[in-house]
Amino acid sequence: MKYCVKETSELLPFLLANIELSHKKIKMLLKYQNILVNQKVITQYNFPLKKGDIVEIKEYRTKKHDKQLDIIFEDKNIIVLNKPAGLLTISSPKEKEKTLYHMVLEYVKQGNKTNKIFVIHRLDRDTSGIVMFAKNEKVKTSYQTNWNEIVKTRKYAAIVEGIPEKKEATLKSYLEENEEGYVYSSKNGKLAITHYQVKKEKKNYSLLDIDIKTGRKNQIRVQLKEIGHPIVGDKKYGKKADRMYLAAYELSLINPVTHKLDMYKVNIPRKFDKFLSQ
Repeated sequence: MKYCVKETSELLPFLLANIELSHKKIKMLLKYQNILVNQKVITQYNFPLKKGDIVEIKEYRTKKHDKQLDIIFEDKNIIVLNKPAGLLTISSPKEKEKTLYHMVLEYVKQGNKTNKIFVIHRLDRDTSGIVMFAKNEKVKTSYQTNWNEIVKTRKYAAIVEGIPEKKEATLKSYLEENEEGYVYSSKNGKLAITHYQVKKEKKNYSLLDIDIKTGRKNQIRVQLKEIGHPIVGDKKYGKKADRMYLAAYELSLINPVTHKLDMYKVNIPRKFDKFLSQ
């Protein structure tokens, strides 16, 4: 589609006045280089237009990965997503492409083929919830260098087997990993601290609200299993189910670039309520 500019204007107001697309959709067209002025790609929303300029809109198709990504927040430095259960954050020796990292990389490359992403933190394959990536290595380093200091809350929802005797408690143990990747308590391990509160009880199951104070591998899964209440569907430390009922639903931290408190939240998966209502 081509449009001739009849009076001086800026690009975004011109597009809003002439095409039936939302403000968000138009900004996406600009971001992915689908707007041309006088046959030159323009991404600047306030680009000045003069009488006689020709504005062209190239056809835009959403890629498959875009539809699969649940993006919570995105700016020039980071992208924050809600990862589904069953998807690796990054590649493993057995799986290289079916990962959140690969999907996000394909997404950012739509804007520029040279774009890259960098992992800030990750979740286990079977855990759903909030994951952050950086868009350049400097930003990644700024988050990772002081991760434990800048992070204020890391909250999870979990459904566990049985009813904990203590309705609220803080679990402390020292965790170590063997050569097979199995994590267990050991005097020589690293300190892991997990706080939980029982929010709901149903038959032989409990819904817990969890706030971790450290970020050890499999921390929540191991500590709950060791008090006799493994997470439902945890095939590594418990029993199989249709999914592992563990979801990272809130992350708040001091942004190392802006030095402001950022908070990201997602809804607890509907499957959690359905499971407890059975």
